[in-house]
Amino acid sequence: MDARTFLGLEPTGDPTRWRLPVTPGIATGAGFLYGGCGLGAGIEAMEGATGRPVIWATAQYLSYAKPPAVVDIEVSEVVRGHQMSQCRAVARVGATEILTVHGALGIRPVEACGEWAIRPDVPGPESCPTRRHWRGEGDDISSRLDVRVAKGRSFDELDGTPGDGRSVLWARMPNLLEASGAALGILGDYVPFGVSQALGLRAGGNSLDNTLRVARLVPTEWVMLDIRIHAIANGFAHGLVHQWAEDGTLLATASQSTIVRFWKDA
Repeated sequence: MDARTFLGLEPTGDPTRWRLPVTPGIATGAGFLYGGCGLGAGIEAMEGATGRPVIWATAQYLSYAKPPAVVDIEVSEVVRGHQMSQCRAVARVGATEILTVHGALGIRPVEACGEWAIRPDVPGPESCPTRRHWRGEGDDISSRLDVRVAKGRSFDELDGTPGDGRSVLWARMPNLLEASGAALGILGDYVPFGVSQALGLRAGGNSLDNTLRVARLVPTEWVMLDIRIHAIANGFAHGLVHQWAEDGTLLATASQSTIVRFWKDA
């Protein structure tokens, strides 16, 4: 299964137009389109329209889409150069704009390369406990992801003691057979998990935006999510997620601002 199939993204006869039926499997436990899936769909649509791989993409979330809505995605290749395209994808349900994705796509044959981010030293996924979602098991996006906690506190351990702003998860999509920009867009939406860990409180959030910057794609079953909360103030949280392959390759960095919300007792 590739990311397009995982999302249920449907092509039309026009390569610039795509359809995304909103199903529980790409929705949050609260019953609306998961932000990472919205970004992933926008990336897939732009890659499909241009025939080029994503370099970076950012999604701004404007409204909610709930099952069984169908999101129509329209891609505009605003600039097409010799090696790079600048694109915009607008996602609507009817006349309501749900999210807008901007991005650049392409590849340049330059040999100079390197990585300077520092990968955390944590146990492998097979040695880490499975993350238990605070809402419990449900027929939503969390049921399709296998997530292990390498550095972080469980729901019951959040006692109000602030953390150091850094937490680490391992994540995989058991049915997904290839790494892609869209898949990393889905997995990058974990800054809200870091909010609870930083505050030491039962908290999370709704995404205002997601930005993905792709470094290098390599085959990997598990992706390490190195979550770093930079600041929480005025009801909003800001942070990033470095995404690492099992072999230590930095795949991508996702950054995000989110509305801080506190969980009701489960």
